[in-house]
Amino acid sequence: MRYKLLIEYDGTNFVGWQRQKSGLAVQEVLENALKTALREDITLFGSGRTDTGVHALGQVAHFETNQNLNLFKIRESLNALVRPHLISVHEVQQVTDDFHARFSAKERSYVYQILNTPFPPALLKNKAWWVHTPLDIKLMQEAANLLIGKHDFSTFRASECQAKSPIKTINSIQFEKSDHLIKMHIKAKSFLHHQVRNIIGSLVLVGQKKWTVEDFEKAFKGKDRRLGGPTAPPEGLYFVSVEY
Repeated sequence: MRYKLLIEYDGTNFVGWQRQKSGLAVQEVLENALKTALREDITLFGSGRTDTGVHALGQVAHFETNQNLNLFKIRESLNALVRPHLISVHEVQQVTDDFHARFSAKERSYVYQILNTPFPPALLKNKAWWVHTPLDIKLMQEAANLLIGKHDFSTFRASECQAKSPIKTINSIQFEKSDHLIKMHIKAKSFLHHQVRNIIGSLVLVGQKKWTVEDFEKAFKGKDRRLGGPTAPPEGLYFVSVEY
């Protein structure tokens, strides 16, 4: 039988979602918890990777077992077993055998969070990118609108990206601001490695008026990572949800 997990985690002290040769990954903690709870080796398949320091509000993963699980009890067991790590299993659901956390996904949603204040964060340390210079989100939105649709995103693709093609389709990008907190919501079926962080790094240059919207467009159409802005830090990025 196949089961789906809905997971939240603070990525600050993890090397990311996926198991690594060095450092602790979210996948490893959950697989170890499942092994203890079910007394068998379990492999988790995630809906998407998150990098070191990146958080998740709605990561999805699935696993298989021959056991008929009590969904409430296994959720409670997992949440007890993952402690003291900042991981929370929100739901456990039985799904059909053709469900795949990664390959069945139709759309993934991320949010990038910026704290735009002249003073450093206390409560939001490791939870947002602190940008102390004022940002014009209207200009950032204008530049971001150029990215909607199917394009070559080589300018925002990490050099170590393993995707076969730089062509991706962004469904939507929306900015919102509440007091000093700026959020960029972005949706697509899939993303290149560091794509969201590289996009926001360039958009911040527009918001700071170091770049014009035309500068951003020129860099984007140049299809060269060297033309783009900096890679934004991981702590502002959240994997929000997956649509199936």
